[in-house]
Amino acid sequence: MEELTTDDAPDSIGPYSQGIATGDRIYVSGQGPVDPDTGEVIPGTPGEQTRRTLENVEAILQAGGVSLDDVVKATVFVKDMRYYDEVNEVYGELMSAPYPARSAVEVVKLPVDIDVEIEVVAER
Repeated sequence: MEELTTDDAPDSIGPYSQGIATGDRIYVSGQGPVDPDTGEVIPGTPGEQTRRTLENVEAILQAGGVSLDDVVKATVFVKDMRYYDEVNEVYGELMSAPYPARSAVEVVKLPVDIDVEIEVVAER
């Protein structure tokens, strides 16, 4: 296993890596709408939080030599399914066809007070 780290995404808040590369796969831990420079959650709508979250995901993917175009599976966690359409709109702008396989799950609570968290698996 190769640990992937970058200053262009927030530091991990627990005993886990930002990302792991193994063979031809890259696994990115769940990311949220945190500004990597300040460590603070960005204010904004669920759509704006989704954009920042995917920017953080992409920064980790780039540390492994790939991009959002190489994502084969994504899991989206939202605090409220009422946000689904707004999250989906931004997700669709930043991801490209063929779109990755994906799950979207409503959760009661996330580790920090955010509306969306996204984890991905990519192929290099």
